[in-house]
Amino acid sequence: MRQPAMLLAFSTLGACATPLPPVDQNQAWVDFYTITPGKLVMAERLDGKRLTDGRFFQVTPGKHELVVRFDYEIYAGGFNIDPTERTCYLTVEYDGFQAGQRYRLEARAVAMQPNARLYNAERQVLAEQRMINCVP
Repeated sequence: MRQPAMLLAFSTLGACATPLPPVDQNQAWVDFYTITPGKLVMAERLDGKRLTDGRFFQVTPGKHELVVRFDYEIYAGGFNIDPTERTCYLTVEYDGFQAGQRYRLEARAVAMQPNARLYNAERQVLAEQRMINCVP
């Protein structure tokens, strides 16, 4: 019983160590960033299709809908001093992706509310989330 469980654990960890694919100059590349230390931002869906590698988006030029998963902690206040983990799915739509360009999608929680912005290489805001779906 232990061998199958250990094999599953090691195969799951192996995905984290897989190198990123080479950058395709015919596509746009979207990196992720969060100012919330130790929190998670991952690619979830591209144009409605679930992704197998959540570390980045690599998209063709033009319009795309990006959905990212953003996990962060919230503090309920009152007598509860322990934080609660919150998972949100943020949808960002942008119609001007250009081949060979790098973009940065930043997620943050301001006053416990999630926010996502898409920036170009010059740090100009190109788009903000248009939809937020959080649990709990």
